[in-house]
Amino acid sequence: MYIKEVIIDGFKSYAQRTHVKNFDPLFNAITGLNGSGKSNILDAICFVLGISNLSQVRATSLQELVYKNGQAGITKASVTIVFDNSDKKQTPVGYENFDELTITRQVVVGGRNRYLINGSNANNNRVSDLFRSVQLNINNPHFLIMQGRITKVLNMKPQEILSMIEEAAGTSLYESKKQSALKTIEKKDNKLTDINKILDEELNPTLEKLKAERASYLEYQKIQRQIETLTRLVVAYKYTRAEHVDQNAAGEVVSLQDQIKMVDVEVDKSKGEIERLKEEIRKLEQTKKGEASSKLEELESQMADCSKKEVKAKSDLDNVLDAVKQEEKEKEATLKSIKNTENLISNKSEELTSVRAEADKYIELKEKERENVEKAEANYESVQAGQLEGEDGQQMTYTEHLMKLKDELSEAQTANQQAKLKLSHSQSSIKKMEAESKKAEKEIAREKGEFDAAVKVVEEVERKIQRLGFSQDSHNELQQKKRTLENNVATASKQVNELVHKYPQLQFDYTSPDRNFDRSRVKGLVADLFSIPDTQYAMALEVAAGGRLYNVVTDTEDTSALLIKHGQLRRRYVMIPLNKIRSNVIDREVVNNAKRLVGSDNCHLALDVIKYDKQLEPAMKYCFGGVLICKTKEQAKKVAFDKSVKKKVITLEGDVYDPAGTLTGGSRNSSRCVLKELAACKQARTDLASFKEQYRKVEEQLHKMERVAQQWEELSGQLRLKKHERDLLEDRLKQTSHYKDIEELRKTKEDLAKQKEIVDNFNDKEKNLLKKCAEIEAKMKNFKAEQEKELKKAKKRLADAKSRLNECSKDAKSRENKLKELELEVSSELAKELENLRSQLPKCDEAIAAAKSQVEGAQSKLDECREIKEKLSSELESQRELIRQCSKEIENFVKEQKAAEKVISSSGIKLKELNHKLTKLNKEANDAKQQVEYYLNNYEWIASEKQYFGQKDTAYDFDKHDIKESDKKLERLKTNKEKLSKSVNMRAMHLLGEAEKRYLDLVKRKDIVTNDKQKINKVIKDLDEKKNRAVRKAWEQVNKDFGSIFSTLLPGARVKLQTLEGRPVTDGLEVKVGFGEVWKESLTELSGGQRSLVALSLILSLLLFKPAPLYILDEVDAALDLSHTQNIGQMLRAHFKHSQFVVVSLKDGMFQNANVLFRTKFVDGVSTVTRHTQHASSQPVLTDKENIQPLSKKNKKQKV
Repeated sequence: MYIKEVIIDGFKSYAQRTHVKNFDPLFNAITGLNGSGKSNILDAICFVLGISNLSQVRATSLQELVYKNGQAGITKASVTIVFDNSDKKQTPVGYENFDELTITRQVVVGGRNRYLINGSNANNNRVSDLFRSVQLNINNPHFLIMQGRITKVLNMKPQEILSMIEEAAGTSLYESKKQSALKTIEKKDNKLTDINKILDEELNPTLEKLKAERASYLEYQKIQRQIETLTRLVVAYKYTRAEHVDQNAAGEVVSLQDQIKMVDVEVDKSKGEIERLKEEIRKLEQTKKGEASSKLEELESQMADCSKKEVKAKSDLDNVLDAVKQEEKEKEATLKSIKNTENLISNKSEELTSVRAEADKYIELKEKERENVEKAEANYESVQAGQLEGEDGQQMTYTEHLMKLKDELSEAQTANQQAKLKLSHSQSSIKKMEAESKKAEKEIAREKGEFDAAVKVVEEVERKIQRLGFSQDSHNELQQKKRTLENNVATASKQVNELVHKYPQLQFDYTSPDRNFDRSRVKGLVADLFSIPDTQYAMALEVAAGGRLYNVVTDTEDTSALLIKHGQLRRRYVMIPLNKIRSNVIDREVVNNAKRLVGSDNCHLALDVIKYDKQLEPAMKYCFGGVLICKTKEQAKKVAFDKSVKKKVITLEGDVYDPAGTLTGGSRNSSRCVLKELAACKQARTDLASFKEQYRKVEEQLHKMERVAQQWEELSGQLRLKKHERDLLEDRLKQTSHYKDIEELRKTKEDLAKQKEIVDNFNDKEKNLLKKCAEIEAKMKNFKAEQEKELKKAKKRLADAKSRLNECSKDAKSRENKLKELELEVSSELAKELENLRSQLPKCDEAIAAAKSQVEGAQSKLDECREIKEKLSSELESQRELIRQCSKEIENFVKEQKAAEKVISSSGIKLKELNHKLTKLNKEANDAKQQVEYYLNNYEWIASEKQYFGQKDTAYDFDKHDIKESDKKLERLKTNKEKLSKSVNMRAMHLLGEAEKRYLDLVKRKDIVTNDKQKINKVIKDLDEKKNRAVRKAWEQVNKDFGSIFSTLLPGARVKLQTLEGRPVTDGLEVKVGFGEVWKESLTELSGGQRSLVALSLILSLLLFKPAPLYILDEVDAALDLSHTQNIGQMLRAHFKHSQFVVVSLKDGMFQNANVLFRTKFVDGVSTVTRHTQHASSQPVLTDKENIQPLSKKNKKQKV
């Protein structure tokens, strides 16, 4: 199929009907000047082919395709193409019977657009399918290469290059059909969603409801049957039991009466025993309240007096000890003040020395500046006298100065000549010595080799030591740190042990009661389980807790029992189980009332000033929950006896105010507060643990470094040995005569370098002296001007010197004043203060001695009180033991009395029970008789079924059934029946059948839709696989032709289409170009012409794979030179003999190869076309009036 004619009417620049006919079946070219309408012919063809992207035809809307946008009287654009369809191999699907196809597309201003096929209206899809069936897909055109398409192909992404291959392979039509199939699948999905929605929202709930109603109906019928069965069983049992009770009641009444008589006899016996025991108890009570009681009271009174004396003696001793400590503190403060004063005097003395040195420095500087002023004045006078200052500072005239410089110049020249002679001699000596040294080097080569080898060995050992990364300093530091930590651990351990021995009551040790005992169940002593953020409350808390500080807290009473029984405790302990302990915590409102009385900062609940673990709260409440703490005695008294509080209050000093009326107070040694000492013990233990942990880490580091340190020691020994060997070899080498010759040569070379330096210095000095002589001679010629200049300099120098002298004088004066002030402060004030402090020391020693003498008297008085107290305590304990013995006997008699009373009580209860049973038995006998009559009257079936009651393997087998459970079950069934009778649906069975039928119908429809969807998905999957195979086959063929065409157009070059690295063909393809053996990384490395050839080769290879009937090329040779253009034209003629080409070009090399050439011109604002036949076509072209003959030199012209 190819184009025979194109009829253009009102389209773009073709205002009049233009009939372009007799297209060559193979190669047609269109040329003309820019703007003459040559590309509009191609646009017209694309318009008919159904292009949707109007930007490719340089328009933004269909209206712009009409001549001058419809504003020149032409309101319609129409293009008709006549296709030759005689070749049935290339005919469109469905048009095999037509030898010619005429397709027209019209567009009218206003947007109306229509197609005609052979004069009949057709829709867009029909026309699109027609062209796509012959590989003319205008919306993905591989057959259409418009202006700039070459550049576009060059810039294509891998996926776009792949789409060109797919279009060539003919799989694009499948893609559109696939999209249609996917839409069908989407519809199927929607239908499935609707069915599922009906099933989930309507039918499933209805079915579940009807099934539940059916189950209820069946359950109702079942319950009715069970009630009837159980009613017969229960009634039969109750009837049998009532009959049995009625028959046995008389015998049981006689038995109960006998038991009542026996109980009465036992009660009388117990009452006589009680009277005897009461008499014994009365006698013992009289003995206890007599002499023993009075003696006990006397001893307790004496004990109380002794305790008061002991407290007073202890208070006196504590006061004296506090006085001694106070005096010692004052002495220590005095000594500290003496030391501070001495340090201050020392610092001031150092400052005095520094200021004195600074003052001497400024005085010396002032003298120097005074000398400078004198020199400046002398210089000024010399300049006025016509003299100038020499380099040595002497004043001389210009002539004297010049003579001196010339003498120095002469001396320098003489010395320079001598140095040059020495240099020449050294150079000649070096030449002789170098010749000798070469021989010497050969002689000592072996010794030097040994020395060099020894040096390398030393360097190698040093490198090994360096690679070890061992630091001797670090190792020594760790050793020192270890020793320090050992001392710290020993000191901390000693401190902990001292505190532990001082307060043994704070030690709690036990043995695990069993092997798997969890020691976390034992929390420890109360004193160890809390902390005090503010230590000012320590004494008050100690008094508040009292002996409870040394109680042991456990998790449960079982743990406490295990500890007491199997814990091997060394002393007696009170246990506080957390799960059982109860406490009386002061109400928060009472605490707030107390705070309002004395201020919130002056009163606290004892529990609020400690910190503890939350799980220990019951124990802490038990110890501290019932006490308030106030700062002063007045505040405590006010709070304790206030009506809104009335709670025990303790002051910070430990005085107790109890609203019951008791007051506890007096002198208390705060320095011996157990809780403060305990805090110090905890800190010491923390420090000890920290030191031990640090010691462990240091031990680990030393252990890790041990092997490296050993290697370092070995290598260090080797290094010392190798260095010694190196030094010996070096000494032996130096002792040889050859080595001395070489060393002499080296020294001579060094001397030579020095001689050169001396010569250079003399040359510089000579030049410098010549320059100075010239300057003096110049100044002598211009004496007056130079004198004025020098006079100004001398005057300025004098002024500067005087200014510096004034400044130095001021600084020296200030330093002298400061020196005098410091001397006065050190000699008078600080010395007197030190003397006063030293005079106070003897007084402090006297006061300490006096206080210590009082300590001995107080201590002896305290010991005497304690001795008396111990004696009274022993007598008191023996008297209490006597009373306890008496109380124990009374207690035993009381127990016997209670036992007898208990017997009477239990006998009375038993008597009541027997009388109650007798009454109950009589009542049950009457009830049983009435029940038998009731059952016989109300249940007629009893008379006929009575013979089976209680018989085995019958419905009335009472042993086989649990009658109580059957009775309960009967009640439950009756209740359920009553409930079900209100809600049961009697039509449930019928409605459920209808709903299930509808459900099955929908499920069947759902299965059909699901099967259809699966079939479509399977077809799509199969076609995808076929498409991939077709694309791969097309890629391989196109790649082969691509390389062949490019190598033809550009000899020596290669090109290929390859997949992206590590990815399949379906992800896209990229172009790679190579020259020789080198493949370019990117197309940007190519020239513009080379890139155009690459793109064109790719397009042509696509055309060769599956030729379309028509190909349109629009100025594809724009970027190529003439030779490449001609090659392209010749290639098209030679290789593409089965497709029609319509080429727009401005270059002769291209359109001279065409069989027919159409030339466009722009005349009077309208495009026109003329036809020229250039070559004979391989296929005959028939026209209406003439056969076109080929022309050799001149083109035969024909007006179209």
